[in-house]
Amino acid sequence: MNKEWKVFLSAIQFLTRIRVPAGIDHRAEYLRQAPKYFPVVGWIVGAASALFFLLFTRYISTDAGILASMVTSLLVTGALHEDGFADVCDGFGGGWTKEKILQIMKDSRVGAFGVIGLIMLFGSKYLLLKELPAFLPEAGQTSRLIFYHYRYFILALIAAHSVSRLMAVLVMQAGTYVSDPSQSKSISMTSQRLSAGSIGLAILFALAPFALLPWPYLLTVIPALYVTSALYQYFYRWIGGYTGDCLGAVQQVTEIVIYLGFVVVWRYF
Repeated sequence: MNKEWKVFLSAIQFLTRIRVPAGIDHRAEYLRQAPKYFPVVGWIVGAASALFFLLFTRYISTDAGILASMVTSLLVTGALHEDGFADVCDGFGGGWTKEKILQIMKDSRVGAFGVIGLIMLFGSKYLLLKELPAFLPEAGQTSRLIFYHYRYFILALIAAHSVSRLMAVLVMQAGTYVSDPSQSKSISMTSQRLSAGSIGLAILFALAPFALLPWPYLLTVIPALYVTSALYQYFYRWIGGYTGDCLGAVQQVTEIVIYLGFVVVWRYF
């Protein structure tokens, strides 16, 4: 249990800006096992985002709550995944060979494709999150129990953050890492795949939030899997595998797909 705790803290340290105990020795063996806890880190990010959504919604407005939830996610993760998404937009938008794409993605500067991609990303996320509260079962009713009133919205945030991180883990297990290992901080994770048991545990963690939702919401995982497969095939066709930036792009895109799935399920099921 002590080892698993250290593995979990390694996952938190890798994916977020949350401070972990200084005495934790983050060995390479812990990092290799850390991806199985990525969906749990998604719980934490989603819960923090939901908390600030509720706070700002209660005292200001729903729009302010949505903005607060997005900012919270950025602050908790240090915009790690958004940075990867922007690099992917720049690399695949401006490069026509594997070498050029990888070179552009390593550049710390953000180009036109990255800026446009981030504008579309944040705009899509905001508009979809704005739609979700409108389909609450108790929409239009007032309630002092704000956690209960917005329970589906909270679970949607947690599920989206959790499942989207599982999608990145699945790409890591199925694909080939193509960046220069000597310049990668994630080499310990990408050099060895998880066991079948660890993958199964990650899947259980990712799907756990759906246990508190009606079953149709589980359908949102299907398009997320499809988009993940399509993205990886696209990456493989151009660069022969994936990079850490590609994983960030997978997480961000599938998070939006989950939100879109929730809107569709709420509207038509």
